Amino acid sequence: MKNNGENFLEKIPQHKAGLNWSQDENGNVTLEMENKGLTNKVFQKLFKKPAVSYIHLDENGSFVWPLIDGKKTILEIGEAVDEHFGEKAHPLYERLATYFRTLQKYGFVTFR
Repeated sequence: MKNNGENFLEKIPQHKAGLNWSQDENGNVTLEMENKGLTNKVFQKLFKKPAVSYIHLDENGSFVWPLIDGKKTILEIGEAVDEHFGEKAHPLYERLATYFRTLQKYGFVTFR
């Protein structure tokens, strides 16, 4: 999983500054995405779209999200996922790489 000569699994993810999230008593994580910008304002007024969208993470995502602390690498997070979910999480690092790329694409995480 090399990306421009860099091993993606050695990247250190961190939550985007200012992103609000919560975790319920069952461990389920919900991210709050503020819908900003001119296009979003138009859709909010014309089509009654919400100012904030709530993204509910699945079981795997809810386990991984609190582990993102700006200190652990994706590899280290993967070890915790493997210990917790075992074979259920496999193919582990391919899935984690896809998950973190998606989080990055939507602006929920950055990498140190």
